[in-house]
Amino acid sequence: MNAITIVAYDESWPKEFEKIKAELLSALGDSIIAVQHVGSTSVPMLYAKPIIDIDIVIESNMFEIAAKKLNTAGYIHQGDLGIKGREAFFYENKAHLMKHNLYVCNQNADELKRHMALRDFLRKSPECREKYSNIKIEMAKKFPYDIEGYLNGKEPVIMEIYEKCGLDINYKNQ
Repeated sequence: MNAITIVAYDESWPKEFEKIKAELLSALGDSIIAVQHVGSTSVPMLYAKPIIDIDIVIESNMFEIAAKKLNTAGYIHQGDLGIKGREAFFYENKAHLMKHNLYVCNQNADELKRHMALRDFLRKSPECREKYSNIKIEMAKKFPYDIEGYLNGKEPVIMEIYEKCGLDINYKNQ
């Protein structure tokens, strides 16, 4: 297992997202609503793991079509990985693209709403962005090979941010 690595924001990340987005749009066509850059790499000046998080937004009846097109483009469906409303995909042989996590979300999914609310809030709040960066750095040092420890360690800060942006802080029970 590789160590959890947190790095300073890289201004190339939006351009890398656009490359991935262009390839996804070419494969998916009009079977989707949007391709969203979410996660820490989507927030300027936020420290992050150098992995682009992407949510493909679909209408509820379009999953099978989108999944088939993604499969043709080299993405393999992994299931929801325990998070309702978010279907994960992995890939191989995409060395021309920056490492990324790919999810397909129903347009009304709570997880999509959380991703976008957190991103938008952190873009506007330097104080919370700094606090979140600091806890990520601290947890990566404390749990360099323990993703669960890392995630659990930053959860209180995420929950605080969710509360500040008006999200249901009991999201894990949904």
